[in-house]
Amino acid sequence: MIITDDAGLSRILKTHRVIAMIGLSAREDRPSNIVARYLMARGYTVIPVNPAANEILGQPCYPSLQDIPVKVDMVDVFRKADDVPPIADAAIAIGAKSLWLQLGIINPAAADKASAAGLDVVMDRCPKIEYVRLFGST
Repeated sequence: MIITDDAGLSRILKTHRVIAMIGLSAREDRPSNIVARYLMARGYTVIPVNPAANEILGQPCYPSLQDIPVKVDMVDVFRKADDVPPIADAAIAIGAKSLWLQLGIINPAAADKASAAGLDVVMDRCPKIEYVRLFGST
C-alpha cells in the first residue's frame, strides 16, 4: 500500500524498527548519516547498506540487502530514483515490510511493484522529519 496519511506513517514509524539504510554515508555531514544517527538515538536498529564501507556508525555495513543476516522491517533509500527498481525487488525478496524513499525520490513503477507485493511504500519523505512532525523531537 502506498502510504501518504499520518496514520499510516505513524504506524510504520512505531512498528518498523529494524531499518536497512541503502546508501548510508560514513560522512557525518551527509543527510543519510544525520538521519541514521537520529533514528538510532530513538531506539531504531539501523543497518548500513553500502558496498564501499565495512562499518558505519559502529554497525557492520553490508554490500546488499540480501547479505543482511537479520530480518529487516524497513528499507530506507538514499539513492536516485533510477536506482530504486532493483532495490524494490530486493526489498520484496528479503520480506521487508516497507520501502521508504527519501525526499526527492519518486519512482511510481517501483512503488507500485513493492505495494503489489504487500509492502507499505512511502515516497518523497524523510523518516526523521516525519518522526519529529508526528511524535515531537524526543
